[in-house]
Amino acid sequence: MKYILVTGGVISGIGKGIIASSVGTILKSCGLHVTAIKIDPYINIDAGTFSPYEHGEVFVLDDGGEVDLDLGNYERFLDIRLIRDNNITTGKIYQSVINKERKGDYLGKTVQVVPHITDAIQEWVMKQATISVDEDGVEPQVCVIELGGTVGDIESMPFIEAFRQFQFKVKRENFCNIHVSLIPQPNTTGEQKTKPTQNSVRELRGLGLSADLIVCRCTTPLETSVKEKISMFCHVEPTQVICVHDVSSIYRVPLLLEDQGVVRYLCERLNLPIEMRPRKMFTKWKEMADRSDRLLEHVSIALVGKYTKLADSYTSVIKALEHSALAINHKLEVKYIDSADLETTTLQDDPVKYHEAWQKLCSAHGVLVPGGFGARGTEGKMEAISWARKQNKPFLGVCLGMQLAVCEFARSVLGWEDANSTEFNPESKHPVVIDMPEHNPGQMGGTMRLGKRRTIFSSSTSVLRKLYGDVEYVDERHRHRFEVNPELKHHFEQKGLQFVGQDVEGERMEVIELEDHCYYVGVQYHPEFTSRPIKPSPPYFGLLLASAGKLQSYLAKGCRLSPRDTYSDHSGSSSPDMDMRELKFLSL
Repeated sequence: MKYILVTGGVISGIGKGIIASSVGTILKSCGLHVTAIKIDPYINIDAGTFSPYEHGEVFVLDDGGEVDLDLGNYERFLDIRLIRDNNITTGKIYQSVINKERKGDYLGKTVQVVPHITDAIQEWVMKQATISVDEDGVEPQVCVIELGGTVGDIESMPFIEAFRQFQFKVKRENFCNIHVSLIPQPNTTGEQKTKPTQNSVRELRGLGLSADLIVCRCTTPLETSVKEKISMFCHVEPTQVICVHDVSSIYRVPLLLEDQGVVRYLCERLNLPIEMRPRKMFTKWKEMADRSDRLLEHVSIALVGKYTKLADSYTSVIKALEHSALAINHKLEVKYIDSADLETTTLQDDPVKYHEAWQKLCSAHGVLVPGGFGARGTEGKMEAISWARKQNKPFLGVCLGMQLAVCEFARSVLGWEDANSTEFNPESKHPVVIDMPEHNPGQMGGTMRLGKRRTIFSSSTSVLRKLYGDVEYVDERHRHRFEVNPELKHHFEQKGLQFVGQDVEGERMEVIELEDHCYYVGVQYHPEFTSRPIKPSPPYFGLLLASAGKLQSYLAKGCRLSPRDTYSDHSGSSSPDMDMRELKFLSL
């Protein structure tokens, strides 16, 4: 097993996740099996109870693990399926050590950070690195480990110490460290500054780890003199200083690393068993990057949510929209709208903000209401849903978005004026959305309906079913505490709102579709978590097709796009052995 540790310096949020994913991608394209681990030094057991404003969205895995959004990057880049133990937190480590201590596993010993905590970290990494993440069940050969935060943070010290010991345990030829650092360029001089990187690398070396590759994040390509300066002061060869400047698309990052000889260096440094041959998977990445730069036609989607001040709150949603837009050859424009700005209270308090929000909504080609929690902004979301329904605008509601679409329909069409979710109004006479029997209101963490669940299509004419390839069922990831009240189902169906998908028992409403509408779909699950660059998520793909005015022709052609609109037949695998035939162009 080869281990590649990715650390960060100077600032957090520097792009370690994309760098780690890109390193994994170029190694996977060489035919290696790659897994990934993300370490978060916070004391929370998992990311499930965070506000999206803390660390961005909460990503959900097949097994129901609520984890950091970087695991979403790993899954999308590497096309792998991770589990909750691929995300290590300080809370998980301490909890496992304390549980062992209570059971008497350390009998007679004083339990300390060194060696007990550091040993637990190393054991967890070694155990998790061997678990297969590919569909073929093959044990990984390379494990990319991303250490969250920045070097020098007090909470990440036990992890740094664990890896200092780890490098000797697994031997030098099986362990290397990639350090990601910032090269600031002040506007006053325009000069690229190396001092923060020098200090960061010096601190890392002081803690017992030496950087094998220094990845420099900068706005413009690194000047040769700057590269040589970093090489001289940071104890590495100039070829070990890698520049990752700002690029037009994240698909370009693996290409940047490849162009600067990262694969060649890792091959020599870790004795990797790969041949330096042209790689099919890389052709796919290059084509995606080139296509995203060449797009001329635009499609705009209004994202109506409550966490719109931070784009990371909706990372997977934005990626799912991008994958779908790329598949139909359109450039995506996302119009972020704070749902509270659409409410009549804003009209009195701040009329300019109110009219700007409505102008954004009315000028968009399609409307998306993503998941969320809490009552703030829900009335605004229902206003947006109502407008999309009445104006025959393409609409997709995800999780809470689907529940609110049911509430809006109950109020506007069924005439139940106080229809609501018991989450927002427990006293409602028409509780169209209710909490699930297994929901435990006394404990917040991990008490939702989480992870991969099966949805059975009950209608053969469902648009979404056709978009999924006319399958009988789909397996998608869930994250919710509330559900549509199944006892009221018949009231909606009589008026044209069809529940076309239910769970295996037929008790949970999973998919809604409105009759005689261009595209009005709500899903209880989160399809964005399984969207891939070459295989867009069908609900989002349908939204983009409808927004670009291409859905009907796509369905009429048996769910096929014209050659001008596609580079893939939507079955493109990201496996290392992906055949070039999967990049074929489809005929009209």
